[in-house]
Amino acid sequence: MNKFSSRREFLVASAGLAGASVLPFAPSMALAQDAKWPAKVIRIVVPFPAGSITDTMARMLANGLAKSLGQPVIIDNKGGANGSIGVAEVARAAPDGYTLLATNSSSITVNPLIYRNSPYKANSLAPITVVLDAPFILNVNADWAKSNAINSVQDLIAYAKRKPSELTYGSAGPGNLAHLAYAMLSNSAKIQTTHVPYKAASQASMAVMAGEVNSSFDTLASVPQILSGKLKALAVTSNERLAQMPDVPTMAQAGFPDISVKFWLGLLAPAGTPSVIIEELYAHAKTAMAVPAAHAALSAQGVVVMQNPKDFANRIAAETKQLVEVIKREKISLD
Repeated sequence: MNKFSSRREFLVASAGLAGASVLPFAPSMALAQDAKWPAKVIRIVVPFPAGSITDTMARMLANGLAKSLGQPVIIDNKGGANGSIGVAEVARAAPDGYTLLATNSSSITVNPLIYRNSPYKANSLAPITVVLDAPFILNVNADWAKSNAINSVQDLIAYAKRKPSELTYGSAGPGNLAHLAYAMLSNSAKIQTTHVPYKAASQASMAVMAGEVNSSFDTLASVPQILSGKLKALAVTSNERLAQMPDVPTMAQAGFPDISVKFWLGLLAPAGTPSVIIEELYAHAKTAMAVPAAHAALSAQGVVVMQNPKDFANRIAAETKQLVEVIKREKISLD
């Protein structure tokens, strides 16, 4: 039996035994702490420039996530190649919940189909949530529509059949969703149309207003120009009529139920990210976007929907199947 000559020796010995008993468990304790998520900064990659609608959405998410998760959430703009550069970076990242992607539908459902050497596929990412859902509006030049008595989609089709290839439409470039939607309409209606590509959707919309082209599938950003009479809306690709324009029918009501192409903005993670992290991110993202300021900032572009991960994954699969058919038929391919 050990004997101690003083209280000091007893305390020193006791401290040594306590330290020895703790040491074997230290690595497992540290491991448990490391396994707790989130334990450090989260980065949201935005594959488009600062100031874009995608960037605005991402910053709304970042602010809300940082508050509810208790960790800094930073935005990293990585533009280029129609979003492919930023998306590819996230697809290559570790699936640990610390690198996320805020992007638009084209970068996920279109780019892998039209770029010959795309560095990723749609299934390279794990869907978390659709944040914003936005239909397209089939617009025509108001003066041109008046002079040609075009007041409906059927009038537009009749014009194209009377004057093959004279009906022109603009888009933000080959393979853009607006381009694909019009190609789908042309094929469904069995008409010949002429595509005029621009560098951005805003340029295509301005081209319609200026009379450079007759028409385009435009975003909700064109609603003020429609209400002011600079553009004439013939139909919308949403399932229901828009509250801003209740007199404008849906494409289904106009006779083309298959033309239901929509534009979305969403949050994704690298494939393989644990489902528990995906679900937690979804829950916190819903909280972040529930504030009135978020809805106000995005309302001009669409509707905040916060679609769950499973439904989001099913949507990507369905849209990819729909778009691959038109891309093959139109022989759209980019380097």
